[in-house]
Amino acid sequence: MDILQPSGWPRPKGYSNGIAATGKQVFVAGQIGWDETETIVSNDLAEQFRQVLKNTLAVLKEAGAGPEHVVRMTGYITDRDEYLAAGKEIGVIWKELMGRNYPVMAFVIVAGLIERRAKIEIETTAVLPG
Repeated sequence: MDILQPSGWPRPKGYSNGIAATGKQVFVAGQIGWDETETIVSNDLAEQFRQVLKNTLAVLKEAGAGPEHVVRMTGYITDRDEYLAAGKEIGVIWKELMGRNYPVMAFVIVAGLIERRAKIEIETTAVLPG
């Protein structure tokens, strides 16, 4: 996997501008902050984010992948201000579960998610070396 950083561009914080990878692709459906019983773990956005990452890692593990194989994440959040206010806590959770891997990322503000109590949903792509 190669991080793509155009010359002269400032290094982004918390994500990469681009990644080139070759190998087995793994696609993880949008994960929300519920546990294996489909119960939302908390009304707190940061705790839902933690569960989203745990769910994502559980699916990746089924393919023999881990956080180091994640190349892209697209997130959908229901409240921009709540997300920004939780930024530091989200950063701590990221480092705890994902380490220092910073994939290509985009976040979109949405009016709502299918599960009414969900505040965040993230879909993920990973590539295992091949």
